[in-house]
Amino acid sequence: MKRAEAWAALRTHEREPLDLLVIGGGIAGAGVALEAARCGARVALVEARDFASGTSSKSSKLVHGGLRYLAQGRIGLTRESVRERRALLRDMPGLVTPLRFLLPVRQSDRKGRRILGVGLAMYDFFAGRRTRQWHAPDAVLAQAPHLAAEGLAGGWSYLDAQTDDARLVLRVLAEARQLGALTLNHVAAERLIETDGRVRGALLHEDASGERLAVQARVVVNATGVWADQLRQDLGARPLLRPLRGSHLLFEAWRLPVAQALAFFHPQDGRPVFALPWEGRTLLGTTDLDHRDPLDREPGITAEEFDYLMQAARAAFPRLALEAEDVVSTYSGVRPVLDSGDHRDPSKEAREHLILDERGLLTVSGGKLTTFRASAIQALRRVQSRVPALRRLQADAALLRAPGIASVHATHALPAPLRQRLLARYGDASATLLAEAAPGELREIPHAECCWAELRHALRHEAVLHLDDLLLRRSRIGLLLRDGGAALLPVLRPLVQETLAWSDERWDDECHRYRERVLRCHGIPREWRP
Repeated sequence: MKRAEAWAALRTHEREPLDLLVIGGGIAGAGVALEAARCGARVALVEARDFASGTSSKSSKLVHGGLRYLAQGRIGLTRESVRERRALLRDMPGLVTPLRFLLPVRQSDRKGRRILGVGLAMYDFFAGRRTRQWHAPDAVLAQAPHLAAEGLAGGWSYLDAQTDDARLVLRVLAEARQLGALTLNHVAAERLIETDGRVRGALLHEDASGERLAVQARVVVNATGVWADQLRQDLGARPLLRPLRGSHLLFEAWRLPVAQALAFFHPQDGRPVFALPWEGRTLLGTTDLDHRDPLDREPGITAEEFDYLMQAARAAFPRLALEAEDVVSTYSGVRPVLDSGDHRDPSKEAREHLILDERGLLTVSGGKLTTFRASAIQALRRVQSRVPALRRLQADAALLRAPGIASVHATHALPAPLRQRLLARYGDASATLLAEAAPGELREIPHAECCWAELRHALRHEAVLHLDDLLLRRSRIGLLLRDGGAALLPVLRPLVQETLAWSDERWDDECHRYRERVLRCHGIPREWRP
């Protein structure tokens, strides 16, 4: 369904209520929309910015059980996370992929071989299979030859998983649309609509046209992540979230080569840090700090965070002599974490999800990427009495339907890596993508981990309204290439202008907007630039 058709369909609900109006287009909202649509409920999802533009495109890319949460005694959260990780690996092959971690143990570490081994044994127990293995120092260095050898006592390896978080959100939303959900980005909920003291809908504002709709709904779902408290303030509710910023660095893989994920402890404060292979680069993270900037301003890494992560990289890999110019890009996400009232250590705050039903507003926030489906099911069970269709919730159903015969046949002759990539990210839309590809567009964009046909498909079918929608979330070009892939803009120009009917003036405005965002939010801090 085209954007104009979805907006027109939403107009009918100014009179006839939706079953659910989901506000927020990150992974939490996408999960709620999918599970409700699977039940046959009438669902619409709106996002004020772009799908996955908040935390859900700026995570650590890990689908994990939360080993450090186990160390904090949050056994229930770890058990749930491991169970959901197993389901995601089963139902999203190629999009959620196994990732082996190597955890070096040093003689000076507070948590030695035995303590970490007990934790990993519990981790494996919840997963229902043994993945942990102890390695002697020589075996650790054979797997990670650039690692600092001084004081190395050995290391544990274990299995977790990773994903492209933005594409995960888009895939879930695509499945929800196939089941009848309406999804619209760049549509803001300006305020809640209340009748007789209960929330009955929201006033929506469409960014491009400026049009407003007062949409009615039996249940309004607040899945706005770190902005959840702002929407709850319409009801006079007290804030419950503590926004925490996590920042990351992306290196060229040849400058920081890792064959598997490496987890180690920061020399300054003992916090866990990781370096992992992701989309042809090496991802290093993460920080965990209170985010005090306005939430409406997109976050960027600070000079202090950049220094912190560079210290960790240099301590772990001293022979590589890493410098600021080795960093391809940076990104920062703000996590919606429940506020315990103890402001001493952000890393000790709980990562459990928050589910609240306040006068008809159902808030879902504060959870982990891995557990998005579990939180969606739990939230929808809270409102089954108001939406009879939700009594058909299927907690054990496959998250995504397997691609159909047409898509499997259309991709049959492709090279195996491209075939797997397209089916994992686009499902049944793979056949359309291939049918619309122009000659030569199945070749890969150098170092961008995607092909030109994917950009054409995104422009035609994935609700791209701005250049950063295309380059930071539909593809990850803006993170994987230096300067946000600015060198590709002249090549992209005819494709974008032809498909989106942009004038030369609009193109120039979008390029200026994109370059400014890349510099501010994905570049190296000014203090570290040459």
